[in-house]
Amino acid sequence: MKILVTGAAGFIGSNLTLELQKRFPDSDITAVDNFFAGVTENLRGFKGKFENRDISKGPELSGDYDIIFHEAAITDPRYGDDREMVRSNIEGFRNIIKLARDSGAKLIYASSASMYGNGPAPQKESQKKEILSAYAESKLAMDDMAGELCGNMHIVGLRYFNVFGPGEAHKGRPASMIYHLVRQMKSGSRPRIFKMGEQKRDHIYVNDVVEATILAVKAGRSGVYNVGTGRAVDFNELVADINSVLGTSLEAEYIDNPYEGTYQNHTQADMTEAEKYLGFKARYSLQDGIKDYIENHGL
Repeated sequence: MKILVTGAAGFIGSNLTLELQKRFPDSDITAVDNFFAGVTENLRGFKGKFENRDISKGPELSGDYDIIFHEAAITDPRYGDDREMVRSNIEGFRNIIKLARDSGAKLIYASSASMYGNGPAPQKESQKKEILSAYAESKLAMDDMAGELCGNMHIVGLRYFNVFGPGEAHKGRPASMIYHLVRQMKSGSRPRIFKMGEQKRDHIYVNDVVEATILAVKAGRSGVYNVGTGRAVDFNELVADINSVLGTSLEAEYIDNPYEGTYQNHTQADMTEAEKYLGFKARYSLQDGIKDYIENHGL
């Protein structure tokens, strides 16, 4: 089996690549990344072929693959050049689609829950989208492109919700809220959250995201699916959960939200479709994910 993973040195891509290597040791895995948003350390232990390249630009990718996992993208919603973000994400996807069609590969790609904006929760795949960023715009465009191909190839988009876990430290500011809060609280500082901690997030551990991504290879139908836990936790409850795992009792420090107007106040996945067609249901509770992250991955 020949597998291609793009964005392989990034957060989700590296976790996926290493898990594929573990599960399918006889596979021929090619990892691609240009290190715009990835780091070599994330691929420590990878034994397959690696290509350093920007898939949004020439020369074209080539090769015969059975499965392509497309995780490459400019992912920081606060990235300074909106036009370049949209161009890079869409052109990269266009090139990957061509490669998948030319080689007859199954294509699994990273979409995003960012396109739901502040729409009603729990968010369903079919509901009206509310675009608050160029990143969300690029991901919706990708889903539209994929939708035109669903009848002609195996193509599955995964709208990841709020992912956290090992391999994200290099992201800095865009790393998960959990990453930043745990680091603050382990240092003895009060956790800083937006007033008054009532915003909600569907936090999903990266191990579960990897599982959903691999399951998508055998999806019952092509399409776009939510990948979350189906449970939203407000920021105050998140602080309480981290206190419980750490054995601390730090109180939150409330700060103004500088992103009012473009900030998602409530993310929560409706997992009906993913459970039906992917057979996916998150295994890690929020506390279990945080505990594993801290105890086994050095957060």
